[in-house]
Amino acid sequence: MKKNRIAHTLLAGTGVSATDAARLILEAIETLGDTAGGTEPMPLLRRVIQAGVAAVKAAEHTVPLSMAAWASVEARKDLRATTRRDLRHFVRRILRVEGAADMPLRAMSTADCRRILAAAFGTSPSSYRKGRAVLSSVFSYGIRQEWADSNPVTRIKVPAVQEKPIEPLAPDEVERLKATAGRPEFRDMRLSLSLMLYGGIRPTEVSRLQAADINWEEGQIIIRPRTSKTGGGRAVPLRGVRDIRKRDRHIPRNWKRKWQALRRAAGFRHWVPDVCRHTFATYHAAMFRNLPELQLEMGHRDPSLLRSRYMVPTSRKEAELFWKRCR
Repeated sequence: MKKNRIAHTLLAGTGVSATDAARLILEAIETLGDTAGGTEPMPLLRRVIQAGVAAVKAAEHTVPLSMAAWASVEARKDLRATTRRDLRHFVRRILRVEGAADMPLRAMSTADCRRILAAAFGTSPSSYRKGRAVLSSVFSYGIRQEWADSNPVTRIKVPAVQEKPIEPLAPDEVERLKATAGRPEFRDMRLSLSLMLYGGIRPTEVSRLQAADINWEEGQIIIRPRTSKTGGGRAVPLRGVRDIRKRDRHIPRNWKRKWQALRRAAGFRHWVPDVCRHTFATYHAAMFRNLPELQLEMGHRDPSLLRSRYMVPTSRKEAELFWKRCR
């Protein structure tokens, strides 16, 4: 009777009765099974309780998806401003899905992530791939912060994206662009146009070039890692620039606006991004048939991308005309 009174006194205010406590102890011993055999029950039960408390605390140590997502963006200070802007755009789309922002990161399942991605990016396989990569990076960051134990996004299949080949500009379209660049208001864009058409340099890379990146004596452009889209440097020969006046041999300010204006003035209403780069690669492959050299100038790690996206079948005659007009 005295022991019962002590038990009731110890449990007072906990909401647990002596009977409940006894049942919990029996359940623990039965669950432990052979582990409990030959072991003093009290030390073993204390270890079980301590491990359970630690597991519960760890499970509750998390943050909402919104907090983890923005923290992961802020941690990427190595990214360029444009890349960070794109990253923020995808995070906003993820968090706009109903209920997503407030979900505890540690409690999110693969099914939750799949539903969010389908709601945010379901209509576009390429956007779905990017959104999946962004959400996966949020969980990777969360694991490092001990806000999550695993990355459920890794169990979501990456959708295949069928890349459509980009047709190169026809020789007459190239001449329209060059003729427009010869007009007084666009002459400071002639160098930029030549770099894109005859060097395969991306528009964003051209816009980032500095005067020191252009070596006129050696006839080459240095695409430095800070300039390159992929973060790798490369050297590209200068072509089609002999008749450009010295005062026009620079990258103008407000480059993006000028590039758009030049295209409109040349009569292009619909413009495919990077079509100048694809034009260069297509005519280079058709004319010179030197994939290692082309791969080096394009800055690709392997030639598979050249074959799958850049090598649109074209006539030798058109390729010859393209390079003859370059000279």
